[in-house]
Amino acid sequence: MDKAYISHRFKTFAHDECRGSSQLYEDLSLNIAEDDILLKLCEHAGEGQPVPNLLFGAVHYLLMEGKQHELRKFYQSLVPYPEDADGSFLYFRDFCHTYYEEILRLLENKLVQTNEVRRCSFLYPSFCYIYELAKRPLALVEIGTSAGLQLLWDKYSYSYGTDERYGNERADVHIRGEVSGSSVPFLLEESPPVASRTGVDLHINDLRKLEDRRWLEALIWPEHVTRRKLFSDAAYDVINTPLELLEGNGVELLPKIARTIPEDTALCVFHTHVANQMPKAEKTKLLQEIGNIGRERDVFHLYNNMQDRDLHLDYYLQGKAFAQVLAKTDGHGRWFTWENVKNSKNQEGSI
Repeated sequence: MDKAYISHRFKTFAHDECRGSSQLYEDLSLNIAEDDILLKLCEHAGEGQPVPNLLFGAVHYLLMEGKQHELRKFYQSLVPYPEDADGSFLYFRDFCHTYYEEILRLLENKLVQTNEVRRCSFLYPSFCYIYELAKRPLALVEIGTSAGLQLLWDKYSYSYGTDERYGNERADVHIRGEVSGSSVPFLLEESPPVASRTGVDLHINDLRKLEDRRWLEALIWPEHVTRRKLFSDAAYDVINTPLELLEGNGVELLPKIARTIPEDTALCVFHTHVANQMPKAEKTKLLQEIGNIGRERDVFHLYNNMQDRDLHLDYYLQGKAFAQVLAKTDGHGRWFTWENVKNSKNQEGSI
């Protein structure tokens, strides 16, 4: 990645991701985009990594470790009354200069593996819909699982602008989903049955380890209080729930995993905001593997960030291929727009 490309990434990040969500990261991104020294530092990020998220995560991580610097005063996650973002860049730049080598090592060795629990607000109706199609318990396989928080979507409870709750009524984790648009999401009162949960990632984050947990917390933006609370609550469930978490390349491991899934379950391969880190050839291979599996058994593939930001469902039932767009979603799960999804069996499409 050269400086011009990285500069463009920060500008896009400021406008498309941060505006209206993080004034601190928006201001910092626009300034970093014009700073040759920081852009040069960012060239050490791993291939395919979302550079702004990685740099901000690295700095946040070091601040959370206890690095003493005036930059702290701008972080709502670290001080009760943060200062306005205006003027923060000079402190940010000085922090990066002071801790240059430590930041460099984090950029080279860490991965952006945000566990965004609130994305389960749109995963819940999606899996309800899949269960309605499959009529069988769901066997979950998540690519890019990180610590596995989204694998437990059926363990949480949900509400969508009313007092009515869905999912697990006994859950400690409650997620409030905001539905925009006129279409009503497909919701079952109780969570569909889940037969198994398998998560795959290049690095599995163990929430019992301080370093792994702190890194995932550092990836949460400083102003996002609700995200931190949901992460903390869901982390407790993950620690106390048996999960099969495998370290490796999910695309390469998928055929082997699929062969272990019983035929009387519905194989559901899913990933959110992961495919943007995949090379084009690997995305192509993943779709090919889904097609190969679909020739042997029913399979559902729920994803975004492959060809666009929409939430897609590709699936094979009895050897026939179907494809739909289920929703438009916010990256942090703050809202989603459910598409007018009817009986998908009458909407066969090419995959």
